[in-house]
Amino acid sequence: MNAVYTILLLVLSNTFMTLAWYGHLKFKEMEWFEGLGLFSIILISWGIAFFEYIFQVPANRMGFKGNGGHFSLVELKVIQEVITLTVFVIFTLLVFKTESFRMNHVIGFIFLVLAVYFIFKK
Repeated sequence: MNAVYTILLLVLSNTFMTLAWYGHLKFKEMEWFEGLGLFSIILISWGIAFFEYIFQVPANRMGFKGNGGHFSLVELKVIQEVITLTVFVIFTLLVFKTESFRMNHVIGFIFLVLAVYFIFKK
């Protein structure tokens, strides 16, 4: 069950990370954020990223074999990267409707899924 909790926490963590890293690009469309300078945007993004760490740190501690979890450090990192890309794709399709995904993006994503397969192959 720790493995499921680890993955769920990583999904939550990466949702906040994606919002912190890329959500501010939509701020200019919101009236309240229009006049904010770069430093203010950085502080807002940093505040959002705080919630990333609230989920990321427990996910890694719970999931790491050295702490009684199911995953090696390499496995945790690969899981995190695939979750990051999955969350990013969903976020981009929902929030940035002008972005498009081409076949080379799909092929690249398939290679990342294959990387997960090979990392977990015993």
